[in-house]
Amino acid sequence: MNTESVTARPNAGLGFDQFMASLRDPDSLAPIVSARRFGEALHIDLQTLAQQAHVHRNTLSRQPASESVQRFLREALRVIRAATDISGDVNQALFWYRNEPLPVFDYKTAEQLVSDGRTDDLLRYISSLEAGAAG
Repeated sequence: MNTESVTARPNAGLGFDQFMASLRDPDSLAPIVSARRFGEALHIDLQTLAQQAHVHRNTLSRQPASESVQRFLREALRVIRAATDISGDVNQALFWYRNEPLPVFDYKTAEQLVSDGRTDDLLRYISSLEAGAAG
């Protein structure tokens, strides 16, 4: 992961726990992640987010608590958390998640890999980066 600082950082200084809390759906009594807030945080429109989650675009607004939507959001957040743990910066982790082509995965981004259902492979890769940095 690139550790250069990024200018224009809307989540600058925000720890992962605060970032996570900002994603809670305020319109639901259920403890769910808001697809709309997740999309806003990553600058992803809902149509694109629906495609990544492999659901119909209306599912995000009409059934935000559906298991398929919440599973995708949780998987994405697992990866973003792991990346934040290494970089120490939510904004850098978000940038990496969306943009960094990973040679070991045929130059796909973490975002593409999560959409492809390869979260566990990606987390193993991130763990290996952390072990390399620590060891």
